[in-house]
Formats: sequence, structure tokens, C-alpha cells
Amino acid sequence: MLSHYQELARQLTGIGAVKRDLARTLPADCPPGPAAVLTVLDRHGEMRLSRLSELLAVDISVTSRHVAHVAERGWIDRETDPVDGRCRILRLTPAGRRFLAELGTRYTAALERALADWSAEDIAVLNSLLARLRSSF
Repeated sequence: MLSHYQELARQLTGIGAVKRDLARTLPADCPPGPAAVLTVLDRHGEMRLSRLSELLAVDISVTSRHVAHVAERGWIDRETDPVDGRCRILRLTPAGRRFLAELGTRYTAALERALADWSAEDIAVLNSLLARLRSSF
């Protein structure tokens, strides 16, 4: 018989599959990595590439590729850091904010479709427990 923690570990592995299914709602020109860049910049504000890489928990070379992708589409600006001219400050553009809102709408619609047979109370409980889980780490 599985312990509660073993079952939780198994269920969390399944969350990866849910995330992959939700990622399929993203437009072709915005895979999950670049979408994460936009989300982090929206949540935390402007920052250097090194800080973004830390927050994404990926190698700086991977972060750099994602940043180039979103910059080419005009979703972020890369301006010279006034404190250290060798660095760039990354920030969302108005176009990036609009695009991120569109991504949010797509993501929410996908969740609404998938959970259409869930009660509002069940969704509230899931939200509460997931928030609690995140705060434990």
C-alpha cells in the first residue's frame, strides 16, 4: 500500500502531463519557455538576464534564447543597464502585456473546458491546496 507521500509524489508526476496538455494551447510562435519569460517579467517586473535565469531555474544560455525569441516579436525591450553598461534590463512592452493577456485567456479557457464537470467548491479547494503546497517549498 502506498503512503500518502508516495501517492502525492505519483499525483505530482501527473501534473506534468496536465501542464504539457495546457502548453498545447499556446500559439505556435510562443512555446512554453518564451511564455515563461513573459510570465516571470509580468510577475516580478524588469530585471537582468541573470536574475530571470535564476527565477526560471534554467541555464543562462537557455534563458538567452527565450529572451531573443520574445524580443524579436516585440514582446520585451532590452535596454542597457544604467548601473552596468555590459548588462541589459529586460521589461515587458505593451505588446507583450497584450500577448500575455491572450495567453492567459487561452489557458483559462482550456482549464474551464477540462474541469467543466467540477464544482466551484472543488476548484476552490484545489486552488487552496495547491497554493498551500507551493508555500511549503
